[in-house]
Amino acid sequence: MKILLFGASGSGTTTLGKEIAKQTSFIHLDVDDYYWKKTQPPYQEKIALKARNHTLKKDFTVHKNVIVSGSLVSWGEEWKTAFDLAVFIRLNNSLRMNRLKERETIRYGDLLTTDKSIQQSSKAFLEWANRYEDPNFDGRSLKIHTQWMKLLDCEVLHLDGASKLSFKIDEIITKIKKHQQ
Repeated sequence: MKILLFGASGSGTTTLGKEIAKQTSFIHLDVDDYYWKKTQPPYQEKIALKARNHTLKKDFTVHKNVIVSGSLVSWGEEWKTAFDLAVFIRLNNSLRMNRLKERETIRYGDLLTTDKSIQQSSKAFLEWANRYEDPNFDGRSLKIHTQWMKLLDCEVLHLDGASKLSFKIDEIITKIKKHQQ
């Protein structure tokens, strides 16, 4: 079974994907691991679309049970038909932005106050992420995700990102069990 978890940055897709993998036979693949080159500090250099797609597809097809976390909206038409279940996670914008600010502080630590480049990239990221619900924003947005969901060739489950992690896990594991019957 192939499952996609997606939503705005900070909605909890990666955390949920990791936890489901711990409790099942699923392999967790996080889109960020394919999108960004391994740099120190992280998330500074993107991988070209063709190369990231090639690597993700290779890992995706090797395993029978895969849970992918992250948005694949702009990665190619083939992803619209690649999944048996898609899970859209939505979280209140202020809660999500608080999570992201905390994550940036943990990720970069003192560099957020001492490194001008990190300050600028973190600020730009947070400004980009805060536009998710802006209907006029052309980047990863609620509008784009809503349109993309209609094109997916699988069931789409909607979950509230503020729900307890255990509830979200139970919901998805229930869907997995139904699919395996």
